Amino acid sequence: MQSTLSITDDPGAVESSATAISWGPIIAGAFAASTLTFILMLLGSGLGLSMVSPWSGSSASITSFAVSTAVWLIVVQWLSSGLGGYLAGRLRTKWVGVRTDEVYFRDTAHGFLAWALATLLVVGVLGSALSAAVGSGVQAVSSVAAGAAQGASAGASANAGGASTDNATSYLVDSLFRPADAARLAAANPQNDAAAAAQASRILVASAAAGEVSPEDKTYLSQLVAARTGLSEADAKTRVDTLLAKAQDAKAKAQQAADTARKASATFALLGALSLVIGAFIASAAAALGGRQRDDEEAVFLTSR
Repeated sequence: MQSTLSITDDPGAVESSATAISWGPIIAGAFAASTLTFILMLLGSGLGLSMVSPWSGSSASITSFAVSTAVWLIVVQWLSSGLGGYLAGRLRTKWVGVRTDEVYFRDTAHGFLAWALATLLVVGVLGSALSAAVGSGVQAVSSVAAGAAQGASAGASANAGGASTDNATSYLVDSLFRPADAARLAAANPQNDAAAAAQASRILVASAAAGEVSPEDKTYLSQLVAARTGLSEADAKTRVDTLLAKAQDAKAKAQQAADTARKASATFALLGALSLVIGAFIASAAAALGGRQRDDEEAVFLTSR
């Protein structure tokens, strides 16, 4: 008896000339995935902002904020990629005369392409916003030291012009020339005070750029403080040393905050890349699931007719 081979079992059978890619379901799945991503990102932004408080010590740390954001990105990828991949597999037309393993591969490819297109759409719309969010923490904390130095220069110019400033450097400079006796403040010459404050500001700015205060500058600051405040040279030197210690401590804290922000950004980037890999896998698996359900339900429907 002569055996017959079906077109799905014969390796030499000629397949249809129709393309193996159905762009309609891919585009539909990509739009659905990108829309759900946008909605979930808005939801995540609301939840993330609730973690940030203007009160000191009341908000989450930079590392916690970055890790929680990256975990949320994984959740977003899981849900949106699953939806987009499933639609891409479920909405495609039935391939007739194609082997089962080839159908599985095509469905998987459709899910991956839907995920890739959705990722490009999301990057195009939200890419700049996400980049700004990632870099804002590092930029903010890394500018603390530079801002302090600029504030010192600005404070000196403002004092020379008779205007008052609220920046921290001006406060530190004022603390150098605070008289031991408050009655001396009324008798002080404003022009001389402004000139002394300008000199001290320039010394502090130059020392910040050099990384340390030279012994000559420290001695001169002590003499300047003693002359303008009425303190003894020993007390003036103690005040200068205290100020320099505070400035060094602030610099160390700024560097530590910058390093923490850098590590948090690196963690965010790694977990973000992991979320994309998870999204690609979920989209491919969901498309294969949707395609198989579509073929099985159509087979059941045709059998019941």
